[in-house]
Amino acid sequence: MARAQAFSDRTAIPARAGVGLKAEHYRHILEHRPDVGFFEVHAENYMGAGGPPHRYLAQIREQYPLSLHGVGLSIGGTMPLDRDHLKRLSSLIARYQPGLFSEHLAWSTHESSFFNDLLPAPYTNETLSRVVEHIDQVQSVLGRQMLLENPSTYVWFEESTWSETDFITEIARRAGCGLLLDVNNVYVACTNQQWDTAAYIDGFPLRSVKEIHLAGHTRQADDKGRPLLIDSHDKSVDELVWNLFRDVIRRIGPTPTLIEWDANIPTWSELQAEATMAEMLMDLSYAEERSYGALG
Repeated sequence: MARAQAFSDRTAIPARAGVGLKAEHYRHILEHRPDVGFFEVHAENYMGAGGPPHRYLAQIREQYPLSLHGVGLSIGGTMPLDRDHLKRLSSLIARYQPGLFSEHLAWSTHESSFFNDLLPAPYTNETLSRVVEHIDQVQSVLGRQMLLENPSTYVWFEESTWSETDFITEIARRAGCGLLLDVNNVYVACTNQQWDTAAYIDGFPLRSVKEIHLAGHTRQADDKGRPLLIDSHDKSVDELVWNLFRDVIRRIGPTPTLIEWDANIPTWSELQAEATMAEMLMDLSYAEERSYGALG
């Protein structure tokens, strides 16, 4: 049985915009202390014992809230969780005490192989039971709630018997985990699979969302000329993704929101401008909804 309900709420991340911490910006951050809500790092980049990454992260952690984002647990995989990886993750969390920890509804390992990608899983009862078991194990070892991120997908498995939103809703219910709503992933998956974005958000368990991700994507076309979006994280947030983000904020209110930019890393000013936009839209959208509610 999931034990997450018994864990204390350690969410120290403010309902503001944050950015992914990159080595290119370490010195600027420490010298100028820019006004951002929080930083987020990929856990696997800091699993070594020491060195410059830890030296910089420790200094930045003293000044800013920190969110930890895992990419290597293979929550959706068929294999048991890697106990050594989970142990290193637990030590990292104990060391930096992040306000939030999240992972992906995906898999990346099989037997002795590790794939440098986040691969989708079919939405079946078997997968559901396995994912819930994995999340329960993670939350028990870490002693805190985990957030699960919705995937960016490109194909649909014929064996799937659940819709994506119903599948995620049931995971959250059974495992007691929180959710990380990646709005760019919603737009990418809905475009690639010809789903309706409004219906997706209507069906998503927004009450469980404790963090939002925003990122850029690359627009291509498949062999039939239909739009094919790649979750590339290498450019600014698309205008249509911003619009979807505004809709989400109107529904759930200000929420910790991360700007992900993992390739073609921009200047600090460009990255912070994206965070400033997220905060402006968060404030505006929430104010509009409150005003509309008062008038109604």
